[in-house]
Amino acid sequence: MSSRNLPYRLVEGGVTAPAGFLSNAVQCGIKSAAKLRLDLGLIYSERPAVTAAAFTSNKVKAAPVKLCQAHLRSNDIRAVIVNSGNANACTGPRGICDAKAMASAAAGQLDLNPTQVLVGSTGIIGLPMPMERITPKIPELVKGLSRSKNDDIARAIMTSDTKPKSISIEVPLGSKTIRIGAIAKGAGMISPSMGTMLCYITTDAAVGLAELKKCVSSCVQTTFNRITIDGDTSTNDTVVVMANGAAGNRSIKAGGSQCETFHNALEWVMLQMAKAIVGDGERVTKFVEVIVKGAATHMDARRVAETVANSLLVKCSWNGGDANWGRIMHAIGYSRARIREDLIDIFFDGHIATRNGIAANTPVEVLRKVVAKKEFTVTIDLNIGKAGYNVYTSDLSQEYVDFNRTEYAAPVKA
Repeated sequence: MSSRNLPYRLVEGGVTAPAGFLSNAVQCGIKSAAKLRLDLGLIYSERPAVTAAAFTSNKVKAAPVKLCQAHLRSNDIRAVIVNSGNANACTGPRGICDAKAMASAAAGQLDLNPTQVLVGSTGIIGLPMPMERITPKIPELVKGLSRSKNDDIARAIMTSDTKPKSISIEVPLGSKTIRIGAIAKGAGMISPSMGTMLCYITTDAAVGLAELKKCVSSCVQTTFNRITIDGDTSTNDTVVVMANGAAGNRSIKAGGSQCETFHNALEWVMLQMAKAIVGDGERVTKFVEVIVKGAATHMDARRVAETVANSLLVKCSWNGGDANWGRIMHAIGYSRARIREDLIDIFFDGHIATRNGIAANTPVEVLRKVVAKKEFTVTIDLNIGKAGYNVYTSDLSQEYVDFNRTEYAAPVKA
């Protein structure tokens, strides 16, 4: 990412860029004992940290999500242990025991209480965790904690991702300077409603728990809840934000310019991670922002944006470089939003394709050139109100289907 014209100064380090945070990752062979890769990671705060989180709204929740929700009630989180290769979802009582065992093993090595450790998992659903390969590696995981291992843990949480996702920034805050760092994973099963996605964010800012919870809830709504690849909401979606106060600023409270500055910076970091997830979608070739304006209500705007962004027919036309505005119109029509067909305008990167519900005079070749690009914007103006909404999405390719045909069968046969 170029630092030119960015609102914040980029720094190196990801989740270990903020003061007082360490990380590490090791190889366990969680998905396959024969294919070793980094697949177990740890983030640790050297000092007490205030922590807030958001989780999947899927009614089928993975064991680590349930455990995290329970541990967060203690309001004293110091570490997160996270693995890839196995989601530990739909694994019954054994899954809960395994998640607890991961937290306990990490806590024992860090001299913490198990309730001070959160657990994250991502990967295949329905298979038991290979604890016999995980537990023996935790002492090595803790021993290697460092401020230089962010790249390792960013890779350790990858599943179908093609590249690690990480960012860290420096933000002036009054007389102090704070840092915010993040890692994320996600490429398929993406349509968060708090798709499989995890995001861990650290900051050395001092911020009250109540305000951090408000910021996390608000920022998730405008970032991770605005992305979709395939319309699937995972059993494991998790966003965790840890703030340890090592920057020495006065604790951020509700209201005031410092609160707004922190909120905006946190939102920006989340948005970069959200966009990176869409851009790395499973075998996608397009990054598309769907913008809806002129809706009667916020909910109507959201319904239209999400329906268009999730339409398989629309996404297939984008994959083929086809500016098929008719498919967008039909998706608008079944979105359950209040519309008037004869008022709808549709634009591709500002070029009008549909005016008042019928074809505009823009040459088809002009529109095709837009859709042939790797990134473009589709704007839908309903022209009946002032509400708006936007969603970041992708196309859908034959390769996506091929990639997802045998995910479960392969490890079971192995």
